[in-house]
Amino acid sequence: MPLRTKAHWLGVALNAPDPQELGRFYERLLGWRIYADEPDWVTLAPSEDAGYNLAFAREDKYERPVWPAEDGKPQMSMHLDLQVDDLDEAVAHAVEAGAELASFQPQEKVRVMLDPAGHPFCLYLD
Repeated sequence: MPLRTKAHWLGVALNAPDPQELGRFYERLLGWRIYADEPDWVTLAPSEDAGYNLAFAREDKYERPVWPAEDGKPQMSMHLDLQVDDLDEAVAHAVEAGAELASFQPQEKVRVMLDPAGHPFCLYLD
C-alpha cells in the first residue's frame, strides 16, 4: 500500500555547511521565497501552498562532492534537474546567481552546474 497523507507535499533537503548561503542562492536562481530561516535549516518554495519545497540543513562535517565521481573523493548523492526554455540564458542566470559551470558536460541539451556548496544540478532542454 502506498504512503498516504491528508496533504500531498514533497520536500527535498540538501546538506550544506551554510544553509543560509545555499538557500539564498536557490532563492536567486529559482525566484522562490524563503519560508523558514533557522540557524540550521532554510526552506524555500514557489508559494506557501505549492505542495513541494527545497530545504537546506547545516552539516558541519559536510564535504564538497566531486563531479564527475572520482575514487576516494566525496560523491554526489543526488542532483536536481531543472527544465529551461533557453540553455544559454539559463546558464548565464545560474552563473550570475552564484553557480559555476562544471568542467565535464556529457550531453548536448544539458548543462551540469555546481551550486555554491558543490551540489551538481542540471539545466536541460526538453
